[in-house]
Amino acid sequence: MILSVPEMSCGHCKAAIEAALAAVGGRAAFDLPNREVEVSGLPEATVLAALKGAGYEAEVIG
Repeated sequence: MILSVPEMSCGHCKAAIEAALAAVGGRAAFDLPNREVEVSGLPEATVLAALKGAGYEAEVIG
């Protein structure tokens, strides 16, 4: 699934999101310039909750 994360703007944001997803067993690929994250291995609700817990709102776009 591909997520739009509008507030992800730097390496620190990427690291925080990566850590949040790893904590719930997910893996992610990042497109920092477009502020998108591709996540595999987790249900949508789990991913969105993990990101929200890390302080990032996200929207599924694909």
